[in-house]
Amino acid sequence: MSAPGIVLAAPASGSGKTAITLALLRALRRQGRTVAAFKVGPDYIDPMFHARAAGRPCLNLDSWAMRIETLAGLADRVADGVDVVLGEGVMGLFDGAADGRGSTADLASLFDLPVILVVDARGMAASAAALIEGFTRHRDDVEVAGVVLNRVASAEHEGLLRRACDDRFAQPVLACLPSDPRLELPARHLGLVPAGELPALEDFLERAADLVAERTDLDRLMRLARPFGLGLYGPPARPLRPLGQRIALAEDLAFAFAYPATIEGWRVAGAEILPFAPLADEGPDPAADAVYLPGGYPELHAGRLSANGRFLDGLRAAAARGAFLYGECGGYMVLGRSLVDRAGEVHAMAGLLPVATSFAEPRLQLGYRRLKLLEATPLGGAGTTFRGHEFHYASLIESAAAAPLFQAADARGRPLGELGARVGRVAGSFIHLIDRTTEPGDGFGRPSHLRLIDD
Repeated sequence: MSAPGIVLAAPASGSGKTAITLALLRALRRQGRTVAAFKVGPDYIDPMFHARAAGRPCLNLDSWAMRIETLAGLADRVADGVDVVLGEGVMGLFDGAADGRGSTADLASLFDLPVILVVDARGMAASAAALIEGFTRHRDDVEVAGVVLNRVASAEHEGLLRRACDDRFAQPVLACLPSDPRLELPARHLGLVPAGELPALEDFLERAADLVAERTDLDRLMRLARPFGLGLYGPPARPLRPLGQRIALAEDLAFAFAYPATIEGWRVAGAEILPFAPLADEGPDPAADAVYLPGGYPELHAGRLSANGRFLDGLRAAAARGAFLYGECGGYMVLGRSLVDRAGEVHAMAGLLPVATSFAEPRLQLGYRRLKLLEATPLGGAGTTFRGHEFHYASLIESAAAAPLFQAADARGRPLGELGARVGRVAGSFIHLIDRTTEPGDGFGRPSHLRLIDD
């Protein structure tokens, strides 16, 4: 039976919904409930925190990039065997890709899940009611079932806010939370500092849970949750084809941005996953027929990676024996010839792709991408289409005679040209692949469920 779920969303990024989601997950777990979490959209950092708070992996649900069968299968997996599911939204409730799709509201509507709106109440009193009313009425297919008022300045401020809301809305104010360092997490250029780099994370989760549990009606929150409205059908979700039968997976602080749904999908398809730690100078398993280098922060560890001979030699040996090597974003950078760090120092990398990248002058590249594979690889046959996401500050400063990997367009379908690189059985790009697509009408495919949302 599918567990009931709730989506926590906000009018805008920076409202505090991540910390509140973590605190609620931990608080409900301390009550003896089995909890699970999902993250709306392509973010790969927040799910690391959700997993720690809930005690089980957090999956991404992305209504722009994923097919309906992928979404349904992943939702079924998240809701299986737990008491309640908390989902965290992306950006503002109605914000999505450049083409207007893929918002938290779209996901909540698709699964008929209620929304809890987290409002940053700093500098507002009665005006908060006008904001909440607008979000409540904006879409008939999205139910805002409750409100959490965050960063409340004082008891007097709370009174003003509650009176303004109680006089106008049937939706309950579930909590008024103060501005408090117990609900703040450190961040860097790609978002929060990853969970694995925070030795005091458990203390933060416990303190945040103490604060939120004291001020939130958790039983009422649970009564608002309801089961996912779209059930699993068809075969188990397998977003991407396995790269091989035995896949060596780079997994440490420099390569932390792999989507759990992708790795689990490979396991479901029968692939064996063989983790290794490049920062510990470990190379891929010699028996692996594929090597996956996901994104992460190689620019912060470039000197160490460059000096790790066993790691780099292991990549070269894998390429020499014909294994398929695939790198995304940071992994793509490491497969190249060199990486320039923020200080301008050049570090030699694996040299398996004729590219050089630089972080010396950071320039943001951000957005969903439509992709078409130009030549057959273990990712798929020529012409296979994907949806993915690009988010980095590195620049490509050299790209010699290598065949491109993808033809690309942005979320609106505007051409971005060819990108990535492929030399033999070594390939990569700055894009994080999320799912295959099934309808090739625009040349890049579209997830099949979008016709349901259109209708």
